[in-house]
Amino acid sequence: MSMRGSLLDGGDFGGRARDHFDWALFIVASLLAVIGVINLYSATSVAKLGLQDMYIQQVYWLVVGGILATFVAAIDYRHYERLGYILYAGGVVLLLLVFVLGRDIRGSSRWIYIGSFSLQPSEFTKLGLIIALAKYLHDDPKSEGRQLRDLLGPALLTAVPTLLILRQPDLGTALIHALIFCSICALMRISLKSLTTLAVAGAVAVPVVWMYVLKEYQKQRVTSFLNPEANILGSNWHAHHARVAIGNGGFSGSGFMRGTQNQFLFLPDQYSDFPFAVYAEDWGFLGCALLIFLYGFLILWAIRIASTARDRFGAVIAVGVGALIFWHAFFNLGMVTGILPVVGVTLPLFSYGGSSVLTIFVGIGLLMNVSMRRSYVSPTRRPGLAFR
Repeated sequence: MSMRGSLLDGGDFGGRARDHFDWALFIVASLLAVIGVINLYSATSVAKLGLQDMYIQQVYWLVVGGILATFVAAIDYRHYERLGYILYAGGVVLLLLVFVLGRDIRGSSRWIYIGSFSLQPSEFTKLGLIIALAKYLHDDPKSEGRQLRDLLGPALLTAVPTLLILRQPDLGTALIHALIFCSICALMRISLKSLTTLAVAGAVAVPVVWMYVLKEYQKQRVTSFLNPEANILGSNWHAHHARVAIGNGGFSGSGFMRGTQNQFLFLPDQYSDFPFAVYAEDWGFLGCALLIFLYGFLILWAIRIASTARDRFGAVIAVGVGALIFWHAFFNLGMVTGILPVVGVTLPLFSYGGSSVLTIFVGIGLLMNVSMRRSYVSPTRRPGLAFR
């Protein structure tokens, strides 16, 4: 077999991988992207903002993301396992470059700027972490009764990018990295004693993090969340007007581009952190139910792909990407609706941003890759769900 056939078609599986194209995954991801562009057009339609062309830039990023996803899906995911630690190390190097090439914006430095081009490495390190964890767990022969010492390796892999991101500082993205690790660990067979120890350690860590890790503005966001009616003209401005926008939407919405909170400039960052508030005011409960259904389907579909994956590496990849989408949606929708403090976490395929769009699309490509190759079993792989 030629190198091209081996690389693109999955070895003995041959060209049949393409015959197992996951249309459900493709359609749902495409719907989210299309609705996101329409909502971005509404969110940036106010002439005073001067952002009317932003939705066009988003379309460009979606096209590039679609091309990358196609490329990622075409190459048999077993090749990514061989590059797992290299991809992870590349992401860590980019995080270090942030402290050299980054610019301070709103008190944090998260982007690398080269001329007019900007890149947010912390977005891409999420995928690097998922692939590295998948490789580590695939190479781990244990299948049950893991102790704390067995989690040391994955914990260290997670800690390095997480701590670097906290130094930027970017609490929301650091939390996503940590929760991806926790989501993967949740499906492992960990001993009860180890789980109890982790729970106690987590409880002890909370006051330490509050006192010595969180910045003052991050603490203010938490206290504002606990008292949502206080300081509405200050730290609670974002959350308050997001809730007003959702309430204005009612059952069927105010109509496309007719939301007052957006049109009268009461919603800051409505194209990045708060696009859901614009959408909820325009389309109401019915539109929100559709959007949440699409996200729920995408996450459950990722779990389904993991449960039918033919090796441990593929299953962990699917769980990791599903966790990535879930935690992003959970935090963004939670902060907009007022059930969580405000954190800088984007809504997948909905918020404006090239790095975010490319990361999610590459993750979708990885999901498609694992899904298309579920019918292939390599004689050198351990079949079954990731953690058996």
